[in-house]
Amino acid sequence: MSRYDTFHPVARVLHWLMAIMILSMLFIGAGMVSTLAEKHAALVAIHRPLGMAIFVLALIRLGFRLVHRPPPLPVDMPEWQKLAAKGSHWVLYGLMILMPLIGWGMLSAGKYPVVMGGGFVLPPILPQDPALFAWLREAHRYLAWLFFLTFLAHMGAALMHGLIRRDGVLKSMTTGN
Repeated sequence: MSRYDTFHPVARVLHWLMAIMILSMLFIGAGMVSTLAEKHAALVAIHRPLGMAIFVLALIRLGFRLVHRPPPLPVDMPEWQKLAAKGSHWVLYGLMILMPLIGWGMLSAGKYPVVMGGGFVLPPILPQDPALFAWLREAHRYLAWLFFLTFLAHMGAALMHGLIRRDGVLKSMTTGN
């Protein structure tokens, strides 16, 4: 059950679970590309299954959102902020779905196995192609930066609603009261 002025409990659980996973993923990804130490292999072993988990949860979350509408934004909120909020949400959804797919496609093009836990290996989704691998690697990197910046903007907006405006937007995603 949910009221119209708050997010459904399932949406709140998915939101916070995925926020932790995505933040972890961004830091793991940054750690992966900045070290060649023995930790690199461990970070890769976490990065790939975590990315696929985010992908699956993003699809579930998107489907849930299409069925359960979010509460409306405050009526006194400027229109440009409403547009920015809605736009950034869709950018985040797009990145939650695209980033794992691009990573999977990149590894497929580079002929690297995408090993999940327990030795399960995902099948390749693209043919082996060094040029495609290089292009997807750059796309993955730049989209990761966009993801990080959008994530920071989202957090900043949430804090503005919770600490400055105190308009109930943050509360609708935390306690639901």
